[in-house]
Amino acid sequence: MGKIIFYEDRNFQGRSYECSNDCTDLHSYFSRCNSIKVDSGCFMIYERPNYMGHQYFIRRGDYPDYQRWMGFSNCIRSCKVIPMYRGSYRMRIYEKADFGGHMMEFMDDCPCVSDRFHHRHVYSCNVMNGYWIFYEYPNFRGRQYFVKPGEYRRHRDWCATSAIVGSFRRVTDF
Repeated sequence: MGKIIFYEDRNFQGRSYECSNDCTDLHSYFSRCNSIKVDSGCFMIYERPNYMGHQYFIRRGDYPDYQRWMGFSNCIRSCKVIPMYRGSYRMRIYEKADFGGHMMEFMDDCPCVSDRFHHRHVYSCNVMNGYWIFYEYPNFRGRQYFVKPGEYRRHRDWCATSAIVGSFRRVTDF
């Protein structure tokens, strides 16, 4: 499904660990992570065990240092494989918690939520189809949040500390 290799040092040096599935705690395999190679698939990597803390979407490619995946530090403690999905994408976002207020449905990427939705805050969402990444700022920048099919009644349900969603995109690159 996917293959990722974590390296302790920059430029794919030092101790390494290869992974092909979800892992709740990577600490026993390496003490820090300064570079990554993704041979196949897409992954979410997390700064803390049990898929907590800052999260980063990475796809097939080489990341010779943690800034290349927009990391804040060299601490990676868990990872999830994003399953391959080839169907249609569909998601509804809401202005208020519990699916209240203004609603808008999306089937494609949105580089600036406030331009299309006319609200800066997304307090809830319903992902009907596909896997998506929310970004804190427009143009797919800032903190990232992985959302899979399901109901998210509050922004905290997708592990966000605020309801500001600046942009989002579909996970389509396999």
